[in-house]
Amino acid sequence: MRNDLTIYDKVAANWWSDDIRWVRTLKNLVPGRLKWMDRQIEWAGKDVLDLGCAGGFMAEALDDRGARVTGIDPAAEAIAAARAHAEQTGRKISYDVGVGEALPYTDASFDVVVCVDVLEHVQDLGQVLGEVAGVLRPGGLFLFDTINRNPLARLATITVAEDILRLLPRGTHDPDMFIKPAELRAAMQSAGLEPGRFTGLGPRGINPRLDLTFGPLPLTAILYMGSARKP
Repeated sequence: MRNDLTIYDKVAANWWSDDIRWVRTLKNLVPGRLKWMDRQIEWAGKDVLDLGCAGGFMAEALDDRGARVTGIDPAAEAIAAARAHAEQTGRKISYDVGVGEALPYTDASFDVVVCVDVLEHVQDLGQVLGEVAGVLRPGGLFLFDTINRNPLARLATITVAEDILRLLPRGTHDPDMFIKPAELRAAMQSAGLEPGRFTGLGPRGINPRLDLTFGPLPLTAILYMGSARKP
């Protein structure tokens, strides 16, 4: 099975335990993403939607930065884990179960929509981007990352990351759903968003647990991050 999204509910009870290597990989990606995203916006006081929040790693990092955070994800058990951890740590993060193709928010609700490790999984990219544009306020910012579609990206993310190193469970991704940067730019423009700059994302080191750490890279051939703005 490819594009297997059941993996998030299966590990929800251990999401914050640091016991599962591939979940730690997702956690380790957050500071790497934010090394670039923090340069795009001042988070404090902003209303932010974390679209595809899973168990809440990015949502809590944004809460730490002073944002007013809402998280949404189709994985109900992962959302329950996110809510429980937020309550345990005294955080006022709002979490909802839902999909990007039908966001349950009024128009112009958010200053920022963050969408990481999501776009390569959705069933209707254009519909999701249209929903993002709808919930953003004028001048609002869309920050994302996704996976490029080419033989190198397939080798790195499927063969190496899933099949050999097991950084993610086998079947997490469907390489046919990966998105070329030019395709994503065109889809964002069709949704009424103005694309900004893109940059790469990838391994930058190893921590004491021998897990990879991540950060921005100049090449977008495999993982890439970017921004778009609502006029």
